[in-house]
Amino acid sequence: MTSSMPQKRYYRQRAHSNPMAYHSFDYPVCPEEMDWSSLYPEPPEKETPRVEFADIGCGYGGLLVELSPLFPDKLILGLEIRVKVSDYVQDRIQSLRATEPGSYQNIACLRSNAMKYLPNFFSKGQGLVYTMTDVEEVHLWMVKHFSEHPLFTRVSDEELVGDIIVNRLGTCTEEGKKVLRNGGKNFLAVFRRIENSN
Repeated sequence: MTSSMPQKRYYRQRAHSNPMAYHSFDYPVCPEEMDWSSLYPEPPEKETPRVEFADIGCGYGGLLVELSPLFPDKLILGLEIRVKVSDYVQDRIQSLRATEPGSYQNIACLRSNAMKYLPNFFSKGQGLVYTMTDVEEVHLWMVKHFSEHPLFTRVSDEELVGDIIVNRLGTCTEEGKKVLRNGGKNFLAVFRRIENSN
């Protein structure tokens, strides 16, 4: 079966969507109620599939596509609030699955507002938060607030040396590529969620 890749020109969208505006989203009541089978028709063999990577504001899905072959046994989810952009990513994934059977079964995209519904999809206490932006003021704001939060600790540069995700963050996304083309700089910070002692 041949399937052509979707073309972005047919999925034009504004750069931003107001997260406070009324949107109609489907979401589970709690993470345990989420049925992942419609998004991951052939999940890696596990008793209970669980998404282990989330790309919040996944844009056109570049990071999802890059991480899929690197972590074939992990489920990876992109969350995007913009309608046409999330449609594009979903079509892109379907096209990749059709042209390369057996591949890209571990990635999916949902249209959602992560600011409101993230706790409905993911249990507390999961993993690392990678932040990257080309706006230094936004970077400083994120670093300040994560650093001041008692349940997060910043991951040192030494710990990130062998992290295969770090080197790809600014180079595989469409936004990251644009920043590099324009001679800009990406600002990275990674934080680890620590256990709540209560």
